[in-house]
Amino acid sequence: MVGFGYDVHRFKEGRPLILGGVDIPHTLGLDGHSDADVLSHAIADAVLGALGLADIGHYFPPGDPACLNISSLKILEKAAALCAEQGYRLVNIDSTLVAEAPKILPHRDAMKANIGAALGLDPARVGVKATTNETMGFVGRREGIAAMAVALVAPL
Repeated sequence: MVGFGYDVHRFKEGRPLILGGVDIPHTLGLDGHSDADVLSHAIADAVLGALGLADIGHYFPPGDPACLNISSLKILEKAAALCAEQGYRLVNIDSTLVAEAPKILPHRDAMKANIGAALGLDPARVGVKATTNETMGFVGRREGIAAMAVALVAPL
């Protein structure tokens, strides 16, 4: 079964920029109740969607004080645990970040390692790509970052 995930967060001053569990040097971070790791959120929703489950907001409500500043790698760990509980295993993940800045390539291998570790996947089965929005829309105006992901799950 295949699931699709999408997430977006606006930039905010005074916060770290966390993508794929990596703290990336940048002038702005992303706004959110958790660490606002847009990539991990899209991936978690893809896994949950493949299983026919509710989105991450159901498991990690944005107003829940216990979720404040939580590492989104914990969200991925929960998605992987739910996958196993439902009698499935993750086969692979593919994802794309959409951002004008910062450059993602220097951090891609670390992102793949973090995501793979959180999901129990070999990093070779975690695709992380990046593109710009060609200066169009909110991403093009550098107001935030978007991410999309697909997840393939198979019965145990």
